[in-house]
Amino acid sequence: MEKVRIQDDLYTHVNQETLDQLVIPDDKPTAGGFAVLADGVEKLMMDEFNEMSASGNYPNDYLKRAVTLFNLAGDAKRKARHGIKPALKNLSILAKIKDVKAFGRYYKELKLRRIPVPFDLDVDTDMKNTERHCVMISGPGVILPDASYYKEEMAGQRDALLAMWSNIAKAILAQTDLTAEEQELYLNDTLAFDRALAGVVKTREEWSNYIKAYNPMKTSRVATMLKTANFRRVLKDLFGELPETVIVAEPRFFKAFTSIFNQETFEQYKHWAYVTGLYGSCSLLSEELRDLGGAFMRALSGIAASTPINKFAYQLASQMYSEPVGLYYGEKYFGEEAKKDIIDIVQQIIDTYKSRIEKNDILGPETKEKAILKLSTMGVKMGYPDKVQEIYDKLVFDEKKSLFDVVRSLGRIRTLENLAKLNKPTDPTIWPMPGHMVNACYNPSVNDITVPAAILQAPFYSLKQTRSENLGGIGAVIGHEISHAFDSNGAKCDEKGNINNWWTKDDERRFKTKVNAMVKQFDGIELPCGTVNGKFIVSENMADNGGMAVTIEIMNKTEGSSFEEYFTNWAKVWCQKAKPEYEQLLLKVDVHGPHILRANIPPRNFPEWYSTFNVKKTDKMYIAPSKRIIIW
Repeated sequence: MEKVRIQDDLYTHVNQETLDQLVIPDDKPTAGGFAVLADGVEKLMMDEFNEMSASGNYPNDYLKRAVTLFNLAGDAKRKARHGIKPALKNLSILAKIKDVKAFGRYYKELKLRRIPVPFDLDVDTDMKNTERHCVMISGPGVILPDASYYKEEMAGQRDALLAMWSNIAKAILAQTDLTAEEQELYLNDTLAFDRALAGVVKTREEWSNYIKAYNPMKTSRVATMLKTANFRRVLKDLFGELPETVIVAEPRFFKAFTSIFNQETFEQYKHWAYVTGLYGSCSLLSEELRDLGGAFMRALSGIAASTPINKFAYQLASQMYSEPVGLYYGEKYFGEEAKKDIIDIVQQIIDTYKSRIEKNDILGPETKEKAILKLSTMGVKMGYPDKVQEIYDKLVFDEKKSLFDVVRSLGRIRTLENLAKLNKPTDPTIWPMPGHMVNACYNPSVNDITVPAAILQAPFYSLKQTRSENLGGIGAVIGHEISHAFDSNGAKCDEKGNINNWWTKDDERRFKTKVNAMVKQFDGIELPCGTVNGKFIVSENMADNGGMAVTIEIMNKTEGSSFEEYFTNWAKVWCQKAKPEYEQLLLKVDVHGPHILRANIPPRNFPEWYSTFNVKKTDKMYIAPSKRIIIW
């Protein structure tokens, strides 16, 4: 087969041989790219867990508990003995709530038991004063992956998916002590309550504009909207007091709340909570139920088989004790030489970003000063933290209990810890990602970036790679995360992470023009998996654009740099083979664009792409200069 020309398709030209050889495992939706590194870290740490378990030697008590949980989750016979009973006992509290008036008295216990409730309440960072916490409320999730699936134009797919989900739910309910008539009633009520929610909760596209989730309201007003849930009683039980304000993430949902949750619909709610709560508990019960509980998402993602029990056990344990596991991984497998080199790259990128802001044609002089201040005060969390948070000292469990009860007890501790934060200052030193995660992020409320140790491997980064390759890999990723400080959401926050309009109207007008151009550059692209929604993924595309812009400038200032190596490694980073069903799902629920577009579209905006590979008007990777976009 004739090889695709790089001028027509960078992604395929660079990755075709790898893509041809990649085989997607039966228990995964993808192979290649990030998944290769994640799988490698998983295997490495599973071997570590098995060795610790066999030898009885643990580096600390945190890892001992993590390995103990790993063994509990991997014991199929033990889980079979407990069966479904722990989940049914947990749900039995629903029978005690006789009417809607009594609901408020039980909200706290329902939340601590992780039983679905008609509104979610958590303590979070106040986005207008990031040094303090606030109470934030939002609506519950729906059965399908997103509320957009319920639109009439998707009626065929919606109904088919709900039928599939219902058949799985029937198989789960058949293992309870409910009669056949009760099972049918519970399922019908669940679907009816879900339909009501779907009409008013936010879609993923709406959630992607996270600034719009900040809607502070007087507690008295919110209590009126949630009067059927006895919201004042809920707050007093959770906090012992009534906060002055509550942040309402979904105003549309709460305006409709009393029509969805009232005495007439209360039995519907209880049946919905029972069915969805039981469904969501399956992974912690027997292997038969774990397989049943995961069947719907496997079908949506094109996955052929359940995650093997040993991998499931590791994933659960490493999630519950993520920070100690990440710290162990980072200390053992991430070298100081690499850490120093990466920090140098980060500082070079930040310094280059500052000079680019100074020359930028979007911002006026005063706004540029504030943008540079934001860069100057940006924090960097590199590799892994120095110590674990105190909460891990509290995450102790009784290993004689069922796996379900152990995990619920740990969740209870975490929930109580979250609620206790309300009147305490925020802690900007907390890491949002553990050291063994193959990822990176920007935290808008802290104004810092986190680059875990696990992503600092080839092709993203290696001391054995050239600086050009590293800039096309981890350099562009770091630039991407920094760019989130100035994307369509991050641009609305100041150097302390507070929502604060530090832009002039002229700045905003010029910025919106660029944002709209970025939306158009991706919007409506037809792929085998569906049509791309440019508005939904605009923030991530802006970040890719910014990450490439700043690293290309560094490349131009670096003696002996190779743009061929840079663009080639950029494309390698995005190499991924995925199941078609999974690609279709991601178009609906993921704010990141498809990998082929992330590899192929950003380079077209930069003159270095054209000069490096002699790209001409007749080539598919060409776009006219008037349509090229460089934002930062």
